[in-house]
Amino acid sequence: MPKPTRKADFSLLVLYLIFTCSLFISTSSKSTSYNVLDFGAKPDGRTDCTNAFLSAWKSACGSAKPAGIHVPQGRFLIGRAVTFRGQCANHAISMTIRGTIVAPSQYTFAGNALHWLTFDQVTGLSIHGGVLDAQGSFLWNCKFKATTNCPIGAATLGFTNSEHISVTGLTSLNSQLFHILINGCHNVKMHGVKLMADGNSPNTDGIHVQFSTDVTILKPRIRTGDDCISVGPGTINLWIEDVACGPGHGISIGSLGWNLNEAGVKNVTVIKATFSKTQNGFRIKSWGRPSRGFAQGVHFENATMTDVQNPILIDQNYCPFRNGCPNQASGVKISDVSYKDIHGTSATQIAIKFDCSSQQPCERITLEDVKLTYKNHTPQALCNHAGGSTFGIVQPQSCF
Repeated sequence: MPKPTRKADFSLLVLYLIFTCSLFISTSSKSTSYNVLDFGAKPDGRTDCTNAFLSAWKSACGSAKPAGIHVPQGRFLIGRAVTFRGQCANHAISMTIRGTIVAPSQYTFAGNALHWLTFDQVTGLSIHGGVLDAQGSFLWNCKFKATTNCPIGAATLGFTNSEHISVTGLTSLNSQLFHILINGCHNVKMHGVKLMADGNSPNTDGIHVQFSTDVTILKPRIRTGDDCISVGPGTINLWIEDVACGPGHGISIGSLGWNLNEAGVKNVTVIKATFSKTQNGFRIKSWGRPSRGFAQGVHFENATMTDVQNPILIDQNYCPFRNGCPNQASGVKISDVSYKDIHGTSATQIAIKFDCSSQQPCERITLEDVKLTYKNHTPQALCNHAGGSTFGIVQPQSCF
């Protein structure tokens, strides 16, 4: 029998390695993939699956290898506020959601918790797909009845003190409060999320970012009763791109300046946005009270406004209900804010309003290629304590 050639030996070796690697990958994948059904979850929308989800998380978090959590099709009830805690043994946990995670219809289910679902001190988490239904309309209806004593409610999904987070293709429905809250996080990426609530639902902001760095939000589709995206103090390096907003209150930086020693906002960019019949387009707002906060390095570009009440707005005299701030000047310093390629229709005669602080006037605001109309006519611009410059065609005419 002839001896195998070196080429044949090499081919056999390659086949052996492929088989061995495939077997290892298959075994490894099986050993680090956790289906919530295996922990007792039932996809009937009635059985409380809280403990099953927590057990699946505990197993994935405790795995020394990258781990996956699988939520199959069906409706899974999580009946109370839940925190998925970090300090995990690995920094690569993926959660793939094929079905819907649903909250109870009893709007008191979260108690005094700030969030319904929280990921805290987690590193390297990715969430793919799925629907979160907080059934917030039951709480909204309570709040609509002025005589009823209602709880504040909870945000649907919170990320706190975490880093390297990725969320893709997630849908959030009918949140009690904010749909998604990013607080104290670093390197967060969201892509293709859909956030939906009734246009009159109270305080149902889409995404709120605060005390976080290097956050990227791409292609969100947001229909809600408050800000589509809101930016709080301590936000640095925020990139938002290709956002569709409406109904809602637009994209807001603030409210800033409630506290005296408040962290500032720096380097916020919004590229390509559409606003449809929203209360605001691009808004920066601060409380009319002393503060060492600031907002600087903000850039808004390529936006289409359709019947927006306040397409471009800076409001530094924010003082709802005249409580805690009457007759005071905002200490928040707003500077280096640019608006480029903004066009569409205003629902009010004043399409651009810069109502800045008498104590800390707005500085270095730029308008470039802005064209807004009001009922087929040229609207107006209003400035208080604001300074800046214009480039290209700007309509309405600048009030600097």
